[in-house]
Amino acid sequence: MSAELIGVIAVIAVAIAFDYTNGFHDAANAIATSVSTRALTPRAALALAAVGNLLGAYFGHGVAETVGGGLVSPPEGQSLAYLGVVFAGVVGAIIWNLITWYFGLPSSSSHALFGGLVGAALFAGLGKVHWDVITKKVLVPMVVSPVVGLILGFIVMLALLWIVRKRNPGKLNRGFRILQSFSAFAMSVGHGMQDAAKTMGIIALALYVGGFQDDQKHIPWWVFITSATVLALGTYAGGWRIIRTLGRKVIDLGPAEGFAAETVASSVLYFNSLVLHAPISTTHTITSSIMGVGATKRLRAVRWGVAGNIVGAWILTFPGAAMFACLAYLITHPLFN
Repeated sequence: MSAELIGVIAVIAVAIAFDYTNGFHDAANAIATSVSTRALTPRAALALAAVGNLLGAYFGHGVAETVGGGLVSPPEGQSLAYLGVVFAGVVGAIIWNLITWYFGLPSSSSHALFGGLVGAALFAGLGKVHWDVITKKVLVPMVVSPVVGLILGFIVMLALLWIVRKRNPGKLNRGFRILQSFSAFAMSVGHGMQDAAKTMGIIALALYVGGFQDDQKHIPWWVFITSATVLALGTYAGGWRIIRTLGRKVIDLGPAEGFAAETVASSVLYFNSLVLHAPISTTHTITSSIMGVGATKRLRAVRWGVAGNIVGAWILTFPGAAMFACLAYLITHPLFN
């Protein structure tokens, strides 16, 4: 067995581990609102989200290509060393996911992965970082998508309130609980488009660097199946700490608010996945949508202190994951030489 093959297997193994942590870390993105409004039981919501993630993965090819071939170009003639860079980058993202999960902070697994890859590549001095692509498809969407989610959440909720202003509240709540089953599923499909695709991109990158495929952006069928299945399993395992934060601590959600937030967030995810092929954060998108919906009640309805902690975690994610990736590279790079 060649050293390159061992290196590729190691990267695939750690990518799958990241995929699983991504599932239970980001389960809250799809189901927190539905669980908190009692539209779905926790296990039913998790099962629905797992199926949606599995389905969504098959529509995330464009995002996978961006992650696998657009962010960092591997150097020529140093395949084994660069596999060590990718390995360390993914390990850094996993460490950040576990830390934020422990504290119940819904940070972005996507930006943890990007921060880890870029940090390890810069620290090792291997590979070319495409800052133009990172700026256009990572940093700009990182800022714009939460703003869009916030504004659209506010507008959609206002429109809903006006449309149903003369209806019976009890019947409305029952109706919106039913509608939330559909909006939660739509959210989970969008999550699969984004987050399973990122793992697919990492595995495709490893296969290319190791010399097992000629196209850096090609996604083999077994990579689709593996990434989607592992993300679904991780989602079903659940991330209850983050679910409590997102579903109960930011605002007090009702069925109408939950439906509006999920509808807005899933729409933003679909547009970025299918049209722009931009790997955005599902966490940022749903959290900002919840804030926008909550602000229609009154500004004080949003617990801005909790929201501030979440925003702080967002800001620290990229450099935090990069730091842990650098530490991981220091420890593991002798194994890839």
